[in-house]
Amino acid sequence: MTPSVSADLSRLLFDGRYEQTHQDLHELLLDPVFDPREGLTMAEAGKLAYERSRAVHAGLERPREILADPWRLFALAEWPSLVDVSTFSLLMVHYNLAFGTVVEHGARDDLKDLFDELDRLDSFSPYMATELGYGNNVAALRTEAVYDAGTGTFVLNTPDALAQKYMSYSGFQDVPKLAVVMARLKADGRDHGVFPFLVRISDRDGLRPGVHAAPCPEKPVQGLDNGLTWFDHVRVPRRNLLHGDMGGFDEHGVFRPAAGNQRKRFLRAMSRILPGRLCVSSAATGAGRAAVYIALRYAARRLTNAPGRNDLPVLEYRSHQLALFTALARTYAMTLLLNHAKREFTSAPRDAVPAGLNDLVSITKALSTWEMTEVVATCRERCGAQGIFSVNRIADYGSLLQGLVTAEGDNQVLLATTAGQIIARGGDGTEDGAEPDTAPDPRGRSLRDPAFLVAALRHRERELLRAARAAMADDSGDRTYFEAWNGTINSGLEMARARGVRIALECFTAAVDTARDETARAALGLLAALYGLTEVRRAADWLLARGVLTAEQVERLPREADALCAEIRPYADTLIGGFNLSPELLRAPIAADDYVAAFQRRTGAFGPAATRPGEGG
Repeated sequence: MTPSVSADLSRLLFDGRYEQTHQDLHELLLDPVFDPREGLTMAEAGKLAYERSRAVHAGLERPREILADPWRLFALAEWPSLVDVSTFSLLMVHYNLAFGTVVEHGARDDLKDLFDELDRLDSFSPYMATELGYGNNVAALRTEAVYDAGTGTFVLNTPDALAQKYMSYSGFQDVPKLAVVMARLKADGRDHGVFPFLVRISDRDGLRPGVHAAPCPEKPVQGLDNGLTWFDHVRVPRRNLLHGDMGGFDEHGVFRPAAGNQRKRFLRAMSRILPGRLCVSSAATGAGRAAVYIALRYAARRLTNAPGRNDLPVLEYRSHQLALFTALARTYAMTLLLNHAKREFTSAPRDAVPAGLNDLVSITKALSTWEMTEVVATCRERCGAQGIFSVNRIADYGSLLQGLVTAEGDNQVLLATTAGQIIARGGDGTEDGAEPDTAPDPRGRSLRDPAFLVAALRHRERELLRAARAAMADDSGDRTYFEAWNGTINSGLEMARARGVRIALECFTAAVDTARDETARAALGLLAALYGLTEVRRAADWLLARGVLTAEQVERLPREADALCAEIRPYADTLIGGFNLSPELLRAPIAADDYVAAFQRRTGAFGPAATRPGEGG
């Protein structure tokens, strides 16, 4: 692979920002502090994640500067999880959710000391929103902060077990923590809705008075100190209310909420969730790329038998190619979809998020984390027993993805909410400014033609949307709104997913068109066709029933996918070359040029202290 090919693919995958935004993060992770360490207890692994998080913080610009550049924040989400999934989680909670909330709603002179404390990482900042009894229904949370005008403080209290803060990091009680706690603000006998508060949870001597915590059960791989946290009439200074432009105290000490209803103020208070979803997607696609990189390098060097020989790389089998090249195509597609969502987010006004942007970010989060979950599972399986070991990374990425699917909004709930909003906006089923389309004529169309594949997927998306709107508008029966939505929700979910897939394929074909290197363009074109073909194959029954595919085309789909794999095979190393990964960064033995020697070094097998065949029992 020539440098120009690698550079062109890197430009497309990292949106032309690798050198300025990503490269130093890559180099930082080469530090020995990120070398694998086995045999740790869950508590030791968790403490190591705090140590590694401090190392990342020390090697980069201050968090306030990273938050000022969303592209930098997204890059920070993308890299640490490749060598420690727990470090990613700590950094994203502190940088984006917690400190991001302080920057947006509490950047005031009277909070400068606490602001600087978090910026220096003298204290970590857990984000305490979710409660044990409410899950995704954060707007209904019941932790309360009652204002005491006589002392100028809030009294923070957990009314019952269901209102305990759930999953936030409070298990290590000797780590200084200054948390952002979402609580229901009550003043002058009125409930003003949910606001964020800065609350000191612990210092080096343990939990602060009135703060209680219990560890959650252990999670596979991620040795973090997730806990249940509750408050027993904890006094919080008035200045620690992060009210931003959502309200404030007047000269008489009376709290005045900003204009608008509680829901609008709540959404404003939760403003870091939207960029958080892009951070989650960044981590997911980063893990997907690493898993495919490791699996393809191993498959090209792992020898198996074939008729007449026993030294054939397993990647030469078409069955292995279909699994891993489809995973590679999905990873490219989700990376390019995410880049599109990032560009839309960074160019949008900060004071009012357009509905279409919220749709795009939410769909991207759900689709990318689901797709990368499948990608990682496929890569783990295709690596055989080697894929099980944490040292080879892929199994750990699987645990990471399981967490990402439910982070920043459980995918099922998030996508259903997004679908419901799209359906409720009405219209003729098209996006703003788009002309109504008819079913594309499949006769004489190539199954590799990107225009045909996009048209087929777009038609399905719009027909699903029209059908869902018609079902919701049907007043022929005596149905409640919930009954109508409950009968439509699954088709709504499919419509929202179809929209994400269609946009991803459009981004993929655009990348092919903008590739500057001929080899890169040829490789990307084949991979984009495989992605489009995979999604058309997934919906083949629907497309056949509506005449978008012919019976002959449906029968030919598997053969066409196999043929594409054969043509992609010579480009496999080229395509993963654009990921800017290396065996030195990932430290996965099976990704090494000589995986046997790397595995021997890791295990000590056949070394001086090892028992050789024929020696010992």
